[in-house]
Amino acid sequence: MSVRQTSKIVLAWDLLGQTVPKGRVAEHVGVNRRTIIRWNQGILKAQGIENFLDLYLTAKKGEREKRKVDPILKRRIWRIREENNNCCGQKIKYFLEEDYNINLGTTTIYKVLSEKYKLRTKWKKNQKRGPVPKAGKSREVIQMDTVDFGELFAFTAVDIYSKEADVVLRPSLEAKDGQAFLHTTMERRYDKHSDLIQTDGGSEFKAEFKQDVGLYCNRHRYARPYKKNEQSYIESFNRSLRKECLGWIKYKKGQIPYLTTEVNNWLVYYHYRRPYIGLGMKPPLIKV
Repeated sequence: MSVRQTSKIVLAWDLLGQTVPKGRVAEHVGVNRRTIIRWNQGILKAQGIENFLDLYLTAKKGEREKRKVDPILKRRIWRIREENNNCCGQKIKYFLEEDYNINLGTTTIYKVLSEKYKLRTKWKKNQKRGPVPKAGKSREVIQMDTVDFGELFAFTAVDIYSKEADVVLRPSLEAKDGQAFLHTTMERRYDKHSDLIQTDGGSEFKAEFKQDVGLYCNRHRYARPYKKNEQSYIESFNRSLRKECLGWIKYKKGQIPYLTTEVNNWLVYYHYRRPYIGLGMKPPLIKV
């Protein structure tokens, strides 16, 4: 700790004693106003500036002890990853909150994962995956995705040519939910077939979903990670779903029946009433 910094603390305390406003004190000594508040609170708690300076200087000596993650929590994080198809840190965070009521930052989760696993993308750099799919007719390309709404998730799909879309609400973000969504939306909305179905690489689109996706398409393609333009149609639809229907609220699982009705009503509006710019200001299912 430099002498200059301790001098700032002494000067700040002296000015505060003269009832100078904290903002003015901060400007005078060259620190943030919040720092002045912390110093003031610390001096009062230490019952004097001398005691506070002793504690302050002692705390600044040597390296600080690194925060440690409980070994039981580490094993829990590793187990969640292995039980959920090597899922990402964001999904591990979700499962920790869902199953154990533990709120842990994704940065910490990735640090724990790096102790046991070699973390890197499954996709090789510059791996060729073919051109971004385009469509010249309905049912040629369908993009699928998910939207997080707290304790429930919206599984979404859109035909990139006709813009016909669908939404299924599910209570969790697992491959079995993706499988249920796949069967529901393809059978009720997309005539049970598409030339290509494209998803991101989330675990909800693997395992059971991947097992059945071939029943409804000639090819299943994973969009390249961090390439938002490859999922631009479904990303645009997801924004509309939030803005015009469900918002940015976190919902409870018990609200699924009510919200499903709300979503279905909005889909009627979306398909038959809402003008779509890319379709010449016509709703997706209005034939002219």
